[in-house]
Amino acid sequence: MDVSLLRELVPAVIGVLVRRGADFASAEDAVQEALIRALETWPDDPPRDPKGWLITVAGRKFLDATRAETSRRGRELAVDLEPLPGPAPATDDTLRLYFLCAHPTLPPGSAVALTLRAVGGLTTRQIATAYLVPEATMAQRISRAKKRLAGLPLDRPGDLATVLRVLYLVFNEGYGGDVDLAAEAVRLVRQLAALTDEPEVAGLLALMLLHHARRPSRTDPDGRLIPLAEQDRSRWDTGLIAEGVGILQSALARDRLGEYQAQAAIAALHADAPSTAETDWVQIVEWYDELLRLTDSPVVRLNRVVAVGEADGPRAGLAALAEVDPDLPRHAAVAAYLHERAGDLEHAADLYARASRAATSVPERDHLTREAARVRQALGP
Repeated sequence: MDVSLLRELVPAVIGVLVRRGADFASAEDAVQEALIRALETWPDDPPRDPKGWLITVAGRKFLDATRAETSRRGRELAVDLEPLPGPAPATDDTLRLYFLCAHPTLPPGSAVALTLRAVGGLTTRQIATAYLVPEATMAQRISRAKKRLAGLPLDRPGDLATVLRVLYLVFNEGYGGDVDLAAEAVRLVRQLAALTDEPEVAGLLALMLLHHARRPSRTDPDGRLIPLAEQDRSRWDTGLIAEGVGILQSALARDRLGEYQAQAAIAALHADAPSTAETDWVQIVEWYDELLRLTDSPVVRLNRVVAVGEADGPRAGLAALAEVDPDLPRHAAVAAYLHERAGDLEHAADLYARASRAATSVPERDHLTREAARVRQALGP
């Protein structure tokens, strides 16, 4: 085996892992593990693409190490959250319940669904909507999770990543409707941030604060939705924005980028802009590219389309939209907006009407219905 070839490939493989989000030390460790594996296997089974082999194996080693570290932090946090002996403290143990419901015997998706239902207080329909699956499918998933836990002692806490996902979804549900639910999610993530220096916990807290700061301007006194472009930015909570940006900057400085930090960076760019027209849409598209690399989420891909439409024009947005699943919720609404900006008002009106029929909430449905009527009126008799 050509050991000199291995030495030549090491810097390139480390560079690939760093570009994928690993810090340099973690990338080095993962590549060292891959090199050991190469020395064991290559003499008998040399790969056709040595560099590709090393990147694949080192990437897996990095993911395994990251997951193990996240699980370790989760266990440590659960220990920190154990109640002290003696009189009961004035604080509640809600956060500890989140960790206990995210049981390690459950797949992450099932643990999140069960925790949202049992602790987060969300309905099966709300959880199904968040996961883009039929309500019956989600009901079966939650039922299977309950059966799997039946008779097991709830003394093995789940990992931190699962709990963060639950709190993220609880906040999203509250942000769209129940103020107390959103505020509760913020409160719990503040507790979590005080217990760990994990950058993604800070990223999630920053994301929540930046969105929560805009909440007063999202609806009018009658409960009607107000699009971002029409919101009164003087009503945004500048204190929460400043706090969120500060927390985000500290998290990003740790150089361990995660999806919540990337989302918070997008929210910070919106919060920093005096108006929609003055928003740095090019940088927002770049952050969506990072987010797609981290998650490959269809919802992120759809949100990126809107940013592309703002940065490069509606035709560019429509071209990007052609690569997104048309069955995705809000696809028709995004298409309607881009067609309207491109001057195709008749098609835009039809799309707004179609989007209103597929809306998942009454305020969203009413907003899209009004948009369809507004565009039709602009068409004239």
